[in-house]
Amino acid sequence: MLAPLVALLVAAGGPADAIKAKTVPLNHLKLTNPHHGLPSKNQSAMSSKAVSFGAFGRGGSQSSQSSGLPGVDTLANWGSSFTAPGFDINGKPQSVWPFFMVGGPPERGDTTIIPAPIIPVFVDLLGPDGSVLATMDPTGFVEPVRRSPMFLPFRYDSGFTQFNDAMFRAEFVDRIRGRHHDDDDDNDWHVLLFPRVKGAQRMQIPINHWFVGVFSDGTIAFALVDVDVFVNELFPSTFPVDNTTVIGAAELAGDMTTRDLTTLLFNNIYLYENGDPNNCCILGFHSIDVEPGVPSNGNRPRLYVLDFASWITPGLFAFGFEDITALSHEINETYHDPFINNLVPWWLSQDPVTGVGQCQPFLETGDVVEVLSSLPVYQVNMNGRTYHPQNEATFNWFARQSPSRALRGAYSFPDETTLTELSPLLTVNCAPVKK
Repeated sequence: MLAPLVALLVAAGGPADAIKAKTVPLNHLKLTNPHHGLPSKNQSAMSSKAVSFGAFGRGGSQSSQSSGLPGVDTLANWGSSFTAPGFDINGKPQSVWPFFMVGGPPERGDTTIIPAPIIPVFVDLLGPDGSVLATMDPTGFVEPVRRSPMFLPFRYDSGFTQFNDAMFRAEFVDRIRGRHHDDDDDNDWHVLLFPRVKGAQRMQIPINHWFVGVFSDGTIAFALVDVDVFVNELFPSTFPVDNTTVIGAAELAGDMTTRDLTTLLFNNIYLYENGDPNNCCILGFHSIDVEPGVPSNGNRPRLYVLDFASWITPGLFAFGFEDITALSHEINETYHDPFINNLVPWWLSQDPVTGVGQCQPFLETGDVVEVLSSLPVYQVNMNGRTYHPQNEATFNWFARQSPSRALRGAYSFPDETTLTELSPLLTVNCAPVKK
């Protein structure tokens, strides 16, 4: 097990006392509701920025079969639609549901390589005087992430390949040209990530906006950060961008481009809402930074696609969430909904034991499973380590296919037993459909 990499200043009577005053119990994370995704108010700000630069509105873009999102400068993507009964966000019946996904269309039968920068982000926890009390250092986890099933091949039923490519090949097996879903034909359809470790970035969090959990030896196990402060430190709010935010600095350095699927990698940083560390914990999210066009790209809006996730130290969360669980959740959702505008029929996923559930109308593959206490993660043994990617709901589950047209009729991947039934047909906020 890798020890958490934390530079802790322990000058007597100063930083140590300040950190002690900001400490929550080590079992705090096991008592909270771990989930993923930006709160609606933060995500609405991203969507408003996209609309202001003429990119698109949530759910507002349509596409013809296999064409990508039109009129923007962004990573390789393809569009299509499915037909299923359902209701839109206003409660009106809808049967045709357009979507965009990463890569090229299955029918084309070729391989798309997506550049995938990994940017380590240091987090400085500041004291009352603005000095650095502790630093959450992610660099020790970069290599384990790069050598994980997110970026290196592993044997799945749909082939020997990366995790997300294997899932694509399983859920769209009926659309792949040649349907070579059970071999390693390099001339078949693939959507692969090509990782490159880029320069580290840094954010600083004022003392009123963080808490920590501490191991018995005094080292910091995790840090909780206010989501509003975190988002402000992450995303540029002005144009032209400057280097005062993590994403702005990475864009200016050329470490994030519009052709990339960028991972911002942290060390055990989790987010809380409404100023309350008990209103916790957001483990990660995927999003876009939208910037206006420039003459060199034909003045098309620029969409930078990204995910934020932390390496998770084993034992902090219940139900086996550790190492790359959050990262796998976010990269998989990015594959399936890179621009966060794929609307689907309203769905409900609820754990029968804990009662925790999710209700929403978006194509978020990980959110369906994250609430389940049974089989939420899948073990992959490779490179001398056991990784714990999250099981995911397949596209076929959202498309309400019965039976599923995925490989062997599955609704979940890689563990096909995680989801075996569709959500009931629902309307706004998962209310039952009136008969």
